[in-house]
Amino acid sequence: MELIKEEIPLTRANRLINSGSVILVTSISKEERPNIITLAWQMPVSHNPPLSAISIAKSHFSCQLIETTKEFVINVPNVFLLKQVKFCGSVSGKNIDKFKESSLTPIPAKVVKPPLIKECIGHLECKVVDIYPAGDHTIFIGNVVVASANKGLFDGACWDLNKEETSLIYHFGGTLFATIGKVLDQQ
Repeated sequence: MELIKEEIPLTRANRLINSGSVILVTSISKEERPNIITLAWQMPVSHNPPLSAISIAKSHFSCQLIETTKEFVINVPNVFLLKQVKFCGSVSGKNIDKFKESSLTPIPAKVVKPPLIKECIGHLECKVVDIYPAGDHTIFIGNVVVASANKGLFDGACWDLNKEETSLIYHFGGTLFATIGKVLDQQ
């Protein structure tokens, strides 16, 4: 069988590799009003020091907040939060309280001002060390100052994937989400 390659529009090229787990990033305004944004563009970039990167469209409210306060929290949701993940990625927090509207619970972080999301199973508290313009997005490199996970779900090396609570969410573009072994369409 001959394999035939077809060209993908460049506007969709990222979807060939865009399958990292979805995160909910919290930030906070100078007035200490918290916000949440759903992101799929994230990655660890260094073990020592522990650094993680997130990429946010320059037009998004969260981008402005993180540029100003230089702090954010990466929250790891599980599949049970799919409805909230979709909501937080579909509306701007500029004029609404996403915590209230999504029924998510802010809890204090240990070191940074943006809150953790109580319902999420993991958290990386980050202080911005570098900011890079990248086309219509901004890349924030955060020094991870505290990492935490729900007890019994992370063994220090990886998530316990035998537990239903560790079913992470992956975004494949548009309304298509997946978890390991199962495609979920959130139209």
